[in-house]
Formats: sequence, C-alpha cells, structure tokens
Amino acid sequence: MQNKRDVILDVDQRPTPGHWLGLSLQHMFSMFGSTVLVPILVGLNPGIALFSSGVGTLMYLLITKHKIPAYMGSSFSFIVPMLALMKTTGYPGIAQGTIAVGCVYLIVSAIGSAWIDRVLPPIVVGPIVMVIGLSLAGTAAKDATMNGTHYDLKYFVVALLTLLITIIFNMYFKGFLGLIPILLGIISGYVIACLFGIVDFSGVQAAHWFSLPAFQIPFVSYHPQFYWGAILSMAPIAFVTMTEHLGHIMVLDELTGRNYFKDPGLNHTLAGDGTASIIAGFVGGPPVTSYGENIGVLAITRVHSVYVLAGAAVFAIFFSFVGKLSALIESIPAPVIGGISFLLFGVIASSGLRVLIERHVNFDKKRNLMIASVILVIGIGNAYLQLGQYQFSGLAVAAVLGIILNLVLPEEARSETKA
Repeated sequence: MQNKRDVILDVDQRPTPGHWLGLSLQHMFSMFGSTVLVPILVGLNPGIALFSSGVGTLMYLLITKHKIPAYMGSSFSFIVPMLALMKTTGYPGIAQGTIAVGCVYLIVSAIGSAWIDRVLPPIVVGPIVMVIGLSLAGTAAKDATMNGTHYDLKYFVVALLTLLITIIFNMYFKGFLGLIPILLGIISGYVIACLFGIVDFSGVQAAHWFSLPAFQIPFVSYHPQFYWGAILSMAPIAFVTMTEHLGHIMVLDELTGRNYFKDPGLNHTLAGDGTASIIAGFVGGPPVTSYGENIGVLAITRVHSVYVLAGAAVFAIFFSFVGKLSALIESIPAPVIGGISFLLFGVIASSGLRVLIERHVNFDKKRNLMIASVILVIGIGNAYLQLGQYQFSGLAVAAVLGIILNLVLPEEARSETKA
C-alpha cells in the first residue's frame, strides 16, 4: 500500500489551475488512443466514443460520490460481437447490446457480487480473455494486407513499420511519452501512410472545425426494435469485464490507501460503470470500462485527484465536438490500424494467459483442460449459434459454455481419483 506521505495530490485535493490543465490533458491522451481505436475497428463514430467516455466518467465520479479516481473508456472486450452486429443490425443492435451490458452491471450492483468468483474463476476468465484477442487476429491481418479485394504489399509494409515503431515506443520511451505508445504509434503510422500515398484527406478538408458528433439516438436517429440476438451476444461478456472492474478497484485500493469495496461500496462502483455504458448506448457509443492506462498514470505521477480525472473527461467531451479531429481519426488507413492491432490484440490474448499463470491454474487436472479447450476452440473459431433471426457470437457461446462446464464438472475426473 502506498504511503500517503508520498502522494502529491490525494483523491479529494484540487490542483492549481495550471497543473490541473496539464495533468488532465495527460490523462486524456493516455486513454485517447484506445478509446478511439475501438470505434474505428468496429465502424462506429470516434467522436461519439470520446463524448460517451467523458460523460460516462463524470457520471461514474458522481455515482461513486467523487471518491474513486477512475476513467471510463471504450472496452475492447465487445469488439467481436459488435463487428458481427455491424454487418447485420448496424447501430441499433450495438446500442441495445451496450445498454444491456450496462443493465447487467446495475442488476449485479443491486443483488451483490459475492457469487462472481464462483461463476467466473480464473480457468474461465483467462481463456475468454484470450479468445477476445485471438479471435480478432484475422481482422488485424486483413486490415494489414488487403486493399479492397486484393493483397497489397505496400499496405503490409506500412502495417509492419507501424507495429515496429509502436513496439519501440513501448520498450524505450519513459515519462509521459511512455504512457501513450499506442497514440504515438498511430500518429507515426499515419505519417508513414501519408508518405506511401494511401491517406484520403477529402473528409478532413470537408469537415467543419466545430460540429455535433453524429449521435445515434433512439426515436431520433432510428426507430428502435428489440434485437434479442444483439442483447444475448453482448450481455454475457459483461460478467467478464466485471472481473476486470473488480481487479481495477483492488489496484486503486492499494494505490490510494483506501477500501473502495466498503466506501463508497461495490454497489456504487458497479452502478457507475453500468450507467456509463447505458449512456454510451443511448448516444451510439461502444460499452465502456475502467481504464488501466489511467490507473498507471495515477501510480506514476502520484496524483490521485478526482478533479484531474474530471478535467480529462471534460477535455474528451470538448474534443468530440471538433469535427476536423473526428474526420482526421476516421481517415486513418486500414494498414495503420492493422499494425497497431497486431500488438494490441496480442496483448489482450497475453493478458488472458497471464491470468492463468498468476492464479496458478493446474492444467494437469482434466477439468481445467476441458474447460479451457472448449472456450478456446469455440471462441476463436467463432462457432456462433443461429436461432432463426437471432445470432449469438462464438465468444458469447464460449463464455456461456465455459461458465456451465465450470459449474457442473467435478473437481476431479474419475480417472484422476485414486482407488
């Protein structure tokens, strides 16, 4: 636990205006790359994602009584079902799935979360997280190599250079620049893509400096109807991100020298996270989750002030109305995103592997081997379930089967039981 005497600004302390500006911008840039990358990968509007992350963070801070310094950014865990839904239902289906995710959080916050460890032990969570990253490998490869319908060596060169530079930023940069390697990688890849002549600036030139994000609001932008397939594809994954949420709260407990499970209580932290996703769904953004990138900034700077996080949220909202910025983000060519995705999706998969290693999951036990095997192959192979007009992604099917197997399989197979 960090000694409070080492803290430069505690949770409830307000910085001076000059420091406030710089510290909040630092937090915004730390989450910026990942928050806008999710909508870019899925086909959503990055301006909306910035707006919903900012509003969601302010709502989270309000619900947690301004006691927890956390930032809500776009979640990568839902990319797989969102990509499938974009091809079938478009924005309305994704919106309903996102709202359903938030509702799951609110329900759990009301009934309690003591059962989560029983339903989602490491042997289930680890492989599911691995599936989230590995099932997207094909998308990354396609972005990095395919120009329309044909293979383009120039695209692949841009993707590999973007990947290499991002790795260098991750490995060799320190301080503030070391906190934003993804953003720096995207910027560098964009410059390389410009040199290769594969960037279309027409959208940037046509965009206004200040413009309203293209919000997708029910009854205003579209007439809503129930998309049960969308809801049932995304809602189960909320239990996976919930474990991430609990982990972040534990880290923040250690970092700030507090017990957030008691004050303001896990019911408030889950409700704040869920409300942020519901807000995102109503405006056309992706589901959100607390960001480890910003927790890392808190640890390094020793500035834990919630005012700084609130300032970052305000900056995110402001930048969402800069039309030129949104158009610039949307002009990032596919090979740049592909190069970043090689690393990013791999890191997600590796995070799942780390869960298994750190929690000492024993694969000599047949039970663990069966659960992990089923989740990995069904999820990565996207063995989706089609029931009439409803489609459930392979990730959702894998998650549900993993949970069921964990609940019904005995601790030891008969062949492992000594006579």
